[in-house]
Formats: sequence, C-alpha cells, structure tokens
Amino acid sequence: MWFLFAIVSVLAWGTADLFYKKGSDPKDRYSYLKIVIMVGAVMGIHAVYVMLTSGVVYEPINMLTYLPVSALYILSMAVGYAGLRFLELSISSPVQNSSGAISGLLTFIFLGQSMTGIQFFAVGLITLGVILLSIFEQRFAEAERKENKKMVDRKYKYGAIALLFPLGYALIDSLGTFADAWVFDRGMDEMQANISYELTWLIVAVVAWIYLVGIKKETFALRDQKDRGLAAIFETLGQFFYVFAISANAVIVAPLISSYSMVSVILSRIFLKEKLSAKQYAVIAMIMVGIFILGFE
Repeated sequence: MWFLFAIVSVLAWGTADLFYKKGSDPKDRYSYLKIVIMVGAVMGIHAVYVMLTSGVVYEPINMLTYLPVSALYILSMAVGYAGLRFLELSISSPVQNSSGAISGLLTFIFLGQSMTGIQFFAVGLITLGVILLSIFEQRFAEAERKENKKMVDRKYKYGAIALLFPLGYALIDSLGTFADAWVFDRGMDEMQANISYELTWLIVAVVAWIYLVGIKKETFALRDQKDRGLAAIFETLGQFFYVFAISANAVIVAPLISSYSMVSVILSRIFLKEKLSAKQYAVIAMIMVGIFILGFE
C-alpha cells in the first residue's frame, strides 16, 4: 500500500504547488505568511476532525516528541513559500525536490534501509529526471524571455538570490524527512505523528495571524484566500497519505515523492499557460518510467 499512498501524495502535492504559485503575489511581501495561515488553519481543522470522528486517542506528549520533525518541515515550507514570490514554479519546484535524493541517501547510510537493484535503478531515474527537469526549465524559461523580448519581471530580478530559497528548502526538508524516518523507525504511530504535525501547524498559523493582523496591521480576508485555501487542502491531503508511505519504506518513498515536481510542471503548463519543450517531455517520461518500475517491483 505504501506505493499507492506515495502516488496520492505526489498528485496532491503537485496540485498544491500550482495553487501555491497562484496564491503568491510578488507585490505582497506578506503573501507567504497568508499561505502559512491557510495551511495551518486547514491542517488544524483536519486534526480536530480526525480526533472527533476516527476514535484515535491522541496523546499530547507526542507533539513534543514529533516537534523537531514538525519544525524542520514547517521551516522548509515557509522558506519555499517565500521563494515563490521571486522564482517560477517550474524552476523552484524541481530544485526544491532534490531533497528526495538527499533524504533517501541519509536513510540509506544512517538507518540501514536498503533497496533492490531494480529499485535503485528506478530511484536513480527519478532523481536524475528531477535534476534535469530543473536545468531544462531554467534554460527554456530564459530562452523564451529572450525570444519574446519580455521585460524581466520582479520575480526574476533576484534570480541568483531567489534560488537560495528552494535550495534552502531542499536542505531543511531532507533533514525533516530523515528525522521522520528515524522517528517511525523507533515505533511512533502514523496517526499520532500526523495529528502532532497538523496541530503544530495550527499553532504556527495562529502566531502568523497575530503578527500579520495584530502587529503589522495587514488585512486578511478569507474571501481573498481561494487559491491559498485550495493549496492548503491539497497539502493536507498529501501529508495524510505521506506519513503512511514514509513510515513503510522511507529509502524509496523519499525520492519517489520528489517526483511531484513533474505534476507541478505539467499543471503549470496547463493552467499558467507556460510551454513545455521536447526535452522536458522526455524527462517527464523518464520520471514516469521510474515510478512505473517502483509500482511493479
């Protein structure tokens, strides 16, 4: 079942990426905080719903046990949200998802998890595909702007600096994924972990709302948060299935999950009207072959 859970997470998080980008306004310096608020609110609602309807007896001490993992994930996502103001989704998402290769390597080395030769080959295809996708995206976007003689948008002006955001995300997120695998290796229950994570997000959202509205005196109207709300819903959906996938087979799931950048790129082409080159199609096909192999291995 871990493969099915991982695929649901891939599709959900790839869709969330699209709405993250749509909800990120380069002119709004606090757009990333508004995303944080919506994600925390939706996750908090989901956590309460699960506790009330599923019969799960939540143990609050698990929030402290899982806090290092939650902190790494939330910090990485906040860094990623901030970077979306300055960098294309099609560039930032593949760079961010190099974290899958890093975390997979960490679990392989330090947790003693292993994979078969064919699984290693498939993971290699996916990881290489994610890296190539980011390279081709940068080259294609730059060539397209030169061809159309477009003015450089604000979100491209800080390209070198902006690239630090997805790179920072990749490093912090990979540490979070490794910590996740370590916690599950020591017997933590998936539902306890997920509820702990979602409640931590809720606390962060409340703090962000107080800062944004109470201190900075910014307006925050729910009617203006449609895209951010949809991003939060898909983020929460992906997270729910992710914990079950990563706890079952972290060394393979970590790089497999990184392929959600492929979904992000395809959706950004469809809905954000960006083009897709032949090389990008080839790389996407390569990633899909890797996923197909893992599904039947």
